[in-house]
Amino acid sequence: MKEKRERKKGTSLFSLSTLLASFFGAAMIAGAFAYFNYKFSEYKFINFKDWVFYEKQDLFIPKEDKYLVIFYSSKQRNTIQKLSNIKTELPVIAIDYYNDVAPNTENTTFLHSGTTTSLQFIQRFNIYEIPSIFFIKKQKDSLYKQDSMIHKLDNLDEISNKIKTL
Repeated sequence: MKEKRERKKGTSLFSLSTLLASFFGAAMIAGAFAYFNYKFSEYKFINFKDWVFYEKQDLFIPKEDKYLVIFYSSKQRNTIQKLSNIKTELPVIAIDYYNDVAPNTENTTFLHSGTTTSLQFIQRFNIYEIPSIFFIKKQKDSLYKQDSMIHKLDNLDEISNKIKTL
């Protein structure tokens, strides 16, 4: 009789450990799924085939692999001048909240768009304050992925300092 009782104890312990291992495994899988789902949604995509931006009157077609995107207001004093003279290692795409047209410079491409595209851009990237900056990186063809967090600048004079920390 002692042998039968020992077997039942061993079996019940085995069942409990199997149950706990299964639960732990399922929890690990659920946690990994939630983490990667969060990480994937953290950075957004922009497809320049779907969203139409213009530089002056021409359609903007991205040519570089990586850009610094600056969302700004042309109604703030000296904004266009500061963005025109900005010196960065990466080309700059400057998108105006008011969609005013500005001439491109050596390193800065000024973009404007229709209201629908502007609103979609603001909503997709959760831009609440201006000026804001972030990087985008080419994935394929005209599809670009956000490559940094979006940072709000207190003013455009601090762009070069902020870029170093991104």
